[in-house]
Amino acid sequence: MNNNPSIFLFFKKLFIIYLGLIAIFFIGRLGLFFLYYDRISQSGTAYGWSFLYGLKMDTMVVSMLLVIPATLMLLLPRLLSRVGVIFLRFYFLIAFLLAIYIENATFPFFAEFDVRPNELFINYLEYPKEVLGNIWASYKLEILISSIMLLLFGWWFWRKSSSFFTDIYSIPYWKRLLAFIPITLILFVGIRSSFGHRPANISDATYTSSHLVNEVTKNSLYAIGYAYYSQKKTDVAVSKIYGKMPVEEAFERMGKLLDLDVTRCNTPFARPVTTHFKQAKPKNLVIFIQESLGAQFVGGLNGAEGEKGITPNLDQLIQESISFNQLYSNGTRSIRGLAGLTAGFLSVPGKGVLKRNKSQKDFFTVAQLLKPYGYHSVFIYGGEKRFDNMASWFYGNGFDEIIDEEMFINPKFHGVWGVSDEDLVERANKEFKQLYAKNKPFVSVMFSTTNHTPFDFPEGRIELVKGVEPHTVKNAIKFADYAIGKFIDQAKKEDYYKDTIFVIAADHNVRVYGDDLLPYTMFRIPGLILGGGVKAQNIGRLSTQADVLATSLDLLGIDDLHYPILGHSIFESHKKNMSLMQFHQMYGLRVGDEIAIIQPQEKPVTMKIVNGHLEKAPRNQELEKDVLAFVVGLNELYQKKLYKPVVTSDCQ
Repeated sequence: MNNNPSIFLFFKKLFIIYLGLIAIFFIGRLGLFFLYYDRISQSGTAYGWSFLYGLKMDTMVVSMLLVIPATLMLLLPRLLSRVGVIFLRFYFLIAFLLAIYIENATFPFFAEFDVRPNELFINYLEYPKEVLGNIWASYKLEILISSIMLLLFGWWFWRKSSSFFTDIYSIPYWKRLLAFIPITLILFVGIRSSFGHRPANISDATYTSSHLVNEVTKNSLYAIGYAYYSQKKTDVAVSKIYGKMPVEEAFERMGKLLDLDVTRCNTPFARPVTTHFKQAKPKNLVIFIQESLGAQFVGGLNGAEGEKGITPNLDQLIQESISFNQLYSNGTRSIRGLAGLTAGFLSVPGKGVLKRNKSQKDFFTVAQLLKPYGYHSVFIYGGEKRFDNMASWFYGNGFDEIIDEEMFINPKFHGVWGVSDEDLVERANKEFKQLYAKNKPFVSVMFSTTNHTPFDFPEGRIELVKGVEPHTVKNAIKFADYAIGKFIDQAKKEDYYKDTIFVIAADHNVRVYGDDLLPYTMFRIPGLILGGGVKAQNIGRLSTQADVLATSLDLLGIDDLHYPILGHSIFESHKKNMSLMQFHQMYGLRVGDEIAIIQPQEKPVTMKIVNGHLEKAPRNQELEKDVLAFVVGLNELYQKKLYKPVVTSDCQ
C-alpha cells in the first residue's frame, strides 16, 4: 500500500461510487424505456433527451447521498479510520441496496399507476399488512428476482469493500482538509444542478407534453423524496389548525354560497353550462396573466383617485372591454392566481396546487376542458418553466406545449427573470398567427415577468415615471402596460383577433400590506375581457379569478360545457357577491361588506368594511362557518383528488 497516496485517490474512489449509483439508475430507466417503447415512440416527442435529463436527476440524488460519506472521509482523523471504514461500508451498502430495491419496485408500481413511485408509494406504507399481502399475491416472481439480486449484490459489495476505503485514510490529513472545500462545491453544484438563480427540481424532468416520457425521465428516489417533503409541508391537518367541520356540511355551505349544486355530477361542483353566446365556430381563448399588477396602479379602474399615466394602454382597453371593477385575487402568490385563472380553483390550505404532489395529473384545467373540441393548448412564459413547478403542472394537466425562456431566439432583452414582456407578446402573436393559419383552434396562457424585483426592462420603450427611480415598480408596471398595448395592437392587425377572446388579469398585487387584520384592499386586481364581438361593460359586483375564467369560457360560444369551476360567468343572474382571499395562513371570506376571517388556532372573527378599512363587527356565525367550510372543502377537493375533468355521462 502506498504510504503517502495522492488526494486523487480519493477523487477516484468517490467517482467510482458515483458511477456505480448512476449505473443502477440508468439501467432502471433503460428498462422502463424498452418496456414502454411502443407508447414512447408514438408520443411525438423528442424522447431521446430523457436520458440526458434523467442523468441530471440522477446526479442530484447521488450528490445528496455523497455529502455525508465524503465529509467523513475528508475530516475524520486517521486515528478513527477503523470506525470510519465500518461506517462507510454500511452506509454505501444501504445506499446501493436502497437504489436497487427502489428501481426494482418502480416496475410493478409503474405498471399499476403509470407513474414512478410518488405519494401513493408513501401512503401505502401506512397499510403494511394489506400492501404486503397484495404484493406477495401479485408479484411473487418479481420479489424472488429482486431478493436474489439484493442478496448477491450485498454479498459481493461487502467482500469488495473491505479494503476499498482503508487507503483513503492513508492520505495525509492536511491534503484531505485542503480537498474539503472543492469537494463540497462539486457536490453543491451536483445537488443544485443549475447555474441559474433557481436550483433544478423535479420539473426539470418534465420537458415534454408526454406524461409517460416525463415519468421515465424522473428518478424514483427523488420522486419519493419530493412526495414525502411535499406531503410533510403541505398536507395540513385542517381540523387541528382551523377547526372541525364534516366534509358534507362544508360542501353544502360552499355550494350554497357559490350557488352550485354539489351533487349535480359525480365530480363535486361540476355541472353542464349553457353559453349565452352560441357560435357556429367557437372562438379561441388567450389568458394573459400579469405578474403582480395591483388595481391601485390602473387609473381606469379608480377614476380621479387612480394613478395617472402609468397604464395608458390598460386605461384605453377598459373602455372597450368587459371590465371587472371589483375583482379580487385568490391570494398573494403567482401559483394561486395561475390556479384561479387557468383552473377556476380557489386557494387550498398549504402550498398552492401547482406545487403539490396530488395535483400534478388529472387536475382540471382549461386545456383539458377544451381538448375534446380540438383546441391546441400552449403556455407561454418568458422565464424558466420549472419555476414554481409550472412545467410539471401544465404538462401533467393537459397542456400540449410550453414555450419558455430557452425557446426565445435572440430576445430583445434578457433580465433576471427571463425575457421581457415585449419578447413574450411578439412570440405569442407569431404563434397565434401560425395556429390560426392552420385553422387550428387554440387556448393559450401567457404569463408576464416584468413586474418583479429587480424591475428590469429594456430602455427606450417608455417615458419613465417622473419622480421615481428607473427600476422601481411604477416603471415596471408602465413597461408591462406597454407590452399589453403592443400585444393587442398587433393582434388587432391579424385575422385571428376577430375569432379570439382575450383575458388580461393579474395573478396578485405587487405587495400585500396594510394595517387591517386582512389587507383586503391589496387583493384588488385588474381584470378585463375583450376581443371580437365583446361589448364593453363595467362589472361592479365582487368577483374572483374563477369568475373571470367562467366568463371567458361563456364568450367562446361552446354550448353545454361541463366543468367544476368554482365561479360563474357574470352573465349568470345567480352569481353571488363574494370573494375568498388567502393571506399566508389566514383566510377571509367576503360577502358584501362583511368579511369573516379565520386563522390557525384562533376563533373566527367578523369584520365590516367602513370607509375602506375593517372594523370589528357583531359575530356573523353563519359567515364564520362558511369561511371554515371553504378551508375544509378545498382541502378535501385536493386531498381526495376530486377537482378533476368532468365526464359528461356522470352528470344528471
